[in-house]
Amino acid sequence: MSLLLEVEPQNALHPVDIIEHIASINDYAFERQEADEISISVRGGWSDYFISFNWMDDLENLHIAASFDLKVSEQRYVELQKLISKINAQLWIGHFDYHKNEGRIIFRHSHMLSGGADISPLQCEVLLRTATDACDTYYQAFQFVLWAGKDAKFALSSVMFETQGEA
Repeated sequence: MSLLLEVEPQNALHPVDIIEHIASINDYAFERQEADEISISVRGGWSDYFISFNWMDDLENLHIAASFDLKVSEQRYVELQKLISKINAQLWIGHFDYHKNEGRIIFRHSHMLSGGADISPLQCEVLLRTATDACDTYYQAFQFVLWAGKDAKFALSSVMFETQGEA
C-alpha cells in the first residue's frame, strides 16, 4: 500500500512562468528576479499597483502581494490600523497589512497547490484581478484616512456606497 505523501508529482507549468506570460501579453512592466519570483506594475483605477508573485516550493503556495504608494504619518497610524481591521473584516479573500519598515500598505493572498496540483492561467488571472480589485475598492478609503484626516468608519462607508438607478 502506497501512502499519498510518498508521491511527489511534478507541476506541468511553473506558476511564475504563467504569471510572466500574463504580464507579457498585457504589456505590464515586469521583472523576473528569480525562477520563483516576479514583480509586475499594473495600472489600477486609482494608482499604479506594484505586485509580486512568489512561488514557495516547500509550501506548494503561490503568494501574491500588491502594494501602492501612500505615505503614512505617525499621527494617522492608529486610524490606519482601524481602517485595515474594518476592511479585512469585509474581505473573503486576502487581507491588507501595513509594513511600517517599508512604509507600504499591502494586499496579500496565497493560493495553495498542495499535492502537486497545477495552477491554470485563468486562476493566475483571477489572483491578479482579485488583488487589483481589492486595491481599487479600498484605495480611496486609505486616502480619506491618510490625506483627508477622516476616521476609519467614515472612510469605509464613503467608498462602500452603491449607486442605484441610471443616469
